[in-house]
Amino acid sequence: MSGDSVADTFEEYAATVESTSSDGTNGDEPRFTEWCRARSEPDWTGATEHRFTEELHAGTLDDAVFRRYLVQDYAFLETLVGTFGHALGDAPSMTAKSRLADFLGTLTDDEDDYFERSFDALEVAAVERTDPMLQPVTRALQDLLERAAREGGYAETLAVLVPAEWIYRSWAGMGTELPDRDYLSEWVTIHDNPAFDEFVAWLRAELDREGAAASQRRQQRLTRLFERTVELEVAFFDAAFEPSGEPENDVPDGD
Repeated sequence: MSGDSVADTFEEYAATVESTSSDGTNGDEPRFTEWCRARSEPDWTGATEHRFTEELHAGTLDDAVFRRYLVQDYAFLETLVGTFGHALGDAPSMTAKSRLADFLGTLTDDEDDYFERSFDALEVAAVERTDPMLQPVTRALQDLLERAAREGGYAETLAVLVPAEWIYRSWAGMGTELPDRDYLSEWVTIHDNPAFDEFVAWLRAELDREGAAASQRRQQRLTRLFERTVELEVAFFDAAFEPSGEPENDVPDGD
């Protein structure tokens, strides 16, 4: 399915969902995040069913590929933490601020500890941990998150954070068994557990509310940010398989 076949506006999408549920067989309310996800196809499927995630689940992912990926992901972590911090500052309630603060603690403590232990196991040199050569797609992701936070508000920040976290929750839950190598299995379980499930569900609900209340013009901006994030996540996985650190296809340009 292509995003081109999905309604151009959330209002049209919502009317379609409401129409299909009018017979009582579907009680779901139209969700802004579902519209964004549908609009992001086929990249959404490309990210959640990528060769990288499938080989990771199967335990067949080459250590060199995972090592390359992990170094870049750690370099991106600082930007991700900063973006969540920006969302915390813009959050409309103390409850939302508390949820975001809790997750920031996870990123800066538990997840940071995972990276250090995995780098040790994979024999990643100190300079690669602290000052790696950034791949073009890593820089593109950093720029996207920073611009969304700097130039937008709470909704724009959520529009890049939701797909980034939701994609990981989606692919992590697709496997039936964990890989043998500890650093692979732990990377799956970090993104496939009740606490993370609950957080991603809450994050989506925040964007559902903010997106539904936004003007049509702003809704279009939000879905473009969402789609761009998904597009870059595919390129990020692609790049891990290239020794040069660049995907076979160029990093897709933004709007």
